[in-house]
Amino acid sequence: MIMIGIGANLQSPEWGAPINTCGAALRAFSNKGVTVVRRSRWYRSTPIPMSNQPPFVNGVVEVTTNYRPKKLLFGLLALEEEFGRKRDATNAARVLDLDLLTYHSEEMGSDAGLILPHPRMHERAFVLRPLIELAPRWNHPILGLSVSELIARLQFGQIVEPI
Repeated sequence: MIMIGIGANLQSPEWGAPINTCGAALRAFSNKGVTVVRRSRWYRSTPIPMSNQPPFVNGVVEVTTNYRPKKLLFGLLALEEEFGRKRDATNAARVLDLDLLTYHSEEMGSDAGLILPHPRMHERAFVLRPLIELAPRWNHPILGLSVSELIARLQFGQIVEPI
């Protein structure tokens, strides 16, 4: 099971609203050697950490690919750039955000140049709520907690609503 988080909160000059940009990015996956198997509903969420940015559109997709994790990550970063993402500041508003959340049950530390599972996914309602739609029995391989248990532990105040 390979899961990718997708989100956006800025208008795109080419695709318009963030939800349209996210859809266009998913369609572009096929040109990158990545096949979407399933997609969660889209959600509207508040930025984390809290800020005066516009709300995000978020979702999670299950994909298949022949790429190993690092090559997949580099492909996701290249796609973000193609869609106009600028990495100027941490937690800045963005036209597209693609995060490799899980790659089967692999665990990787920062010494590998990629951390798996995603190091903050267990703290983010905008990841866990869509994830539970696709993988309700998923367990975090390091924390040993189910996605339901992780949701129950979320910090109060994260607003995530289905669109």
